[in-house]
Amino acid sequence: MFKKDSLQIITFHSYGSNTHFYLRGRALEDESIDLEAKGWFKLLVNTFKRFESDEVKYVEINLKLANNHVLKATTDKDGYFKCEEQVDGLNALTNDEGWLQIVASYSDVNIKRTITNNNRFPAEILIPSVDSEFGVISDIDDTILHTGVVSRLKWRVIFNTFFKGAFKRIPLKGAANFYHMLHRGKSGKHANPIFYVSHSPWNMYRYLEYFLKVNDFPKGPILLRSMSAIFNKKNPDEKPQKQTEILHVLKAYPHLKFILIGDSGEHDADIYIEIAETHPNRILAIYLRSVKHEKKMLRIKGLFENYKSTPVLLVDSSEQAEEHARENGFIK
Repeated sequence: MFKKDSLQIITFHSYGSNTHFYLRGRALEDESIDLEAKGWFKLLVNTFKRFESDEVKYVEINLKLANNHVLKATTDKDGYFKCEEQVDGLNALTNDEGWLQIVASYSDVNIKRTITNNNRFPAEILIPSVDSEFGVISDIDDTILHTGVVSRLKWRVIFNTFFKGAFKRIPLKGAANFYHMLHRGKSGKHANPIFYVSHSPWNMYRYLEYFLKVNDFPKGPILLRSMSAIFNKKNPDEKPQKQTEILHVLKAYPHLKFILIGDSGEHDADIYIEIAETHPNRILAIYLRSVKHEKKMLRIKGLFENYKSTPVLLVDSSEQAEEHARENGFIK
């Protein structure tokens, strides 16, 4: 008999407010994925482990706060859990950057499997300061990370996902520095929240988290989607998952305005326009990075040709977005 893998809990950087606790994560068998592995074969094995994950279904998870208050969540058939509760006084438990520390654990201490980390898994949710000047919601794919999403037959996306480690992926030039400027705001002293969204599945969470960390992007909630959502047939009236996540963020912070950052390759422009139209005066600016695809660029330019509701800038470099942000008082 093969020895069964030990269990782990992967928590996703999430967000909340002084009275609203919101955390997502997943209970899985520990496949021991090495994010720093080199060599095409090891990278291919890691990718297989990432997508052939063994979930832990229908188990209870404890979420312990710094004041010893414990919240509960239960995993679903895919091992995912979500805890959304009204809890007072969360601001008092955060650090200077607004991060609330949590310890996740399996509730059943008699579970008949080895649990890594002595059944203690760190988690964090971001609670933006009331002094935040604005928030930033940014796409990841081809906005800050070269993916090749506009390449013929998506072959470059496949190659980058399967055969490149996160430490080898190249961030778009100047993006990390620009995001730090936005994070610090006009005064240079704030901690404006940054939210990252992507069409990638949650299986890619640790990969993307590592990419953002190793390339010195400001830490922020990372909002992805489940594998089942990718393959399930969608209702024609159903909003794209990325749009749903952005709307959830706007709802969570009704008094905060946002800058939206994306690219011109897929559907960011359409999503951002609809959000700006349905949330007047909430969107300060839209920055869209240009992609090397003539047909797509013509379509995007046509969308914004007569659009006046929200400032929109199609940029070829981070410096262009930085200049506009400085002129409009977003950064110092």
